[in-house]
Amino acid sequence: MVNTNTEWFSLSDKAVITLIGEYIKHQRLSQNKTQTKIAEMAGINRWTMSKIENGEPISLMSLIQILRALNLLDILDIFKVQTTVSPLELAKLDKQKRLRASKNNHEQANKSEW
Repeated sequence: MVNTNTEWFSLSDKAVITLIGEYIKHQRLSQNKTQTKIAEMAGINRWTMSKIENGEPISLMSLIQILRALNLLDILDIFKVQTTVSPLELAKLDKQKRLRASKNNHEQANKSEW
């Protein structure tokens, strides 16, 4: 069973890079693709693929290209900034919703079309 409770803060930068490399290698092998094939798809050297899989640092751009080639860009969803509305603001917006249509406004709109 895989340990999913990795304490990222306690790991060194080198250890984090090693874990990323292991993940990429696992995903590549589970897709039955060679380093050369992924490197070609990503537009990088096979040497770069070898580096990350061996726990050596690569550029962020290369990492993104590798994730794209492995069809794994969705793991970057964690970086999306999502705006949240406070409950107070939500209540204010809810009060501004129309509850009824006004007959007068509809008649005025029809008159202005003529």
